[in-house]
Amino acid sequence: MIKFKQKLIFHIDVNSAFLSWTATDKLRQGDNVDLRKIAAVIGGDEKSRRGVVLAKSMIAKKSGIVTGESLFTARKKCSNLKVVSPNFRLYEKCSSDMRAIFGEYTPFVENFSIDESFLDVTSYNTSKEAALKVAYDISDEIKKKLGFTVNIGISDVKLLAKMASDFEKPDKVHTLYKSEIEKKLWYLPVGELFMVGRRTVPRLNNLNIFTIGDLARYDVKFLAYHFKSSGRMMWEYANGIDNSEVRFHKRDLKGINNSITLSNDIKNKNEAYKVLLKLVEHTSTRLRHIKKCCYSISITIRNQEFIDYSKSTTLKSATDLTQEILKTVKKLFDELWKGEPIRLLGVSLNNLCDDNFKQISIFDVDNVYVEKKRAIDKTIDELRIRYGENAVIKSSLLKEK
Repeated sequence: MIKFKQKLIFHIDVNSAFLSWTATDKLRQGDNVDLRKIAAVIGGDEKSRRGVVLAKSMIAKKSGIVTGESLFTARKKCSNLKVVSPNFRLYEKCSSDMRAIFGEYTPFVENFSIDESFLDVTSYNTSKEAALKVAYDISDEIKKKLGFTVNIGISDVKLLAKMASDFEKPDKVHTLYKSEIEKKLWYLPVGELFMVGRRTVPRLNNLNIFTIGDLARYDVKFLAYHFKSSGRMMWEYANGIDNSEVRFHKRDLKGINNSITLSNDIKNKNEAYKVLLKLVEHTSTRLRHIKKCCYSISITIRNQEFIDYSKSTTLKSATDLTQEILKTVKKLFDELWKGEPIRLLGVSLNNLCDDNFKQISIFDVDNVYVEKKRAIDKTIDELRIRYGENAVIKSSLLKEK
């Protein structure tokens, strides 16, 4: 079977993390002033003369205040500056809450810092349209549930995803695929390139290297002569070359779930089935991507009065087949639905196990059938990864498409 290696990687960075997290916490406690909308910074103790700016609002930034400078000089630049002491316990909680949301989309999450993460979301598909939708879904969910904003960079390599997230801020989603570096990256000053420090910039300028494009087109051997191993690294980064993988901590994944709040209430079973099909396709694809099968399946319905009720079942044998999961989901829905308008539908696959099925016999008809269905599902997954989510569409959804 053909394996497609194209990646889809997000770099997610919280906008002015410490300030945003402090602001949202104070608003929840009843404060009327949003620190993000005034001249404000998060800093240490001014009285001890050790206070430095850890994070700043956009208004404070416009006054010339920079991260790392003393609070004493910051106040000289802005007389009405609001200073708030840091609360690292709060920041750890906000960071953890954000990563819990990431876990709803992919188990492949690398915690780069307290306010930055890389996500490998290749299992969705690598079409640009699908990537943008997933990114905006994550951004909107963070905003709605946690109250702060993030920047998301999308690329097929980690380095470029991180560079993309540093483009225009705040609350933006940017792409920087390898095919886009000449247009979006090369015109930038060379100091904007990741891992190019302030001391390196004058040395590069002395070689007539002023932009990232200048660096990308330079003789790599000459760069290695002047900068040793870092010379080749800078040249590779300028050309979008980065083979590093998203490093995630392996952990027992308890389940995969997906839900959708409907723009209009659903009032008939056939429309509900179409939504359930989409949810099952999404969750089963993710299940196969992480090489797991599920023993338990559950669905959730939310009615027009915002009341949730759920039903689950345990299978005799684990499965990752889309049609088998859909068959069970429809049965659960028929048993659970009371006929009232539906605002939300959710599907959850739980009690996971590895997909290392036993070697089957050619005389075992049922097992041969299962393996054929699994092969079809995996082929569909790969086609969607390569050509986009709409490369293969179930006939029941054609009218809607």
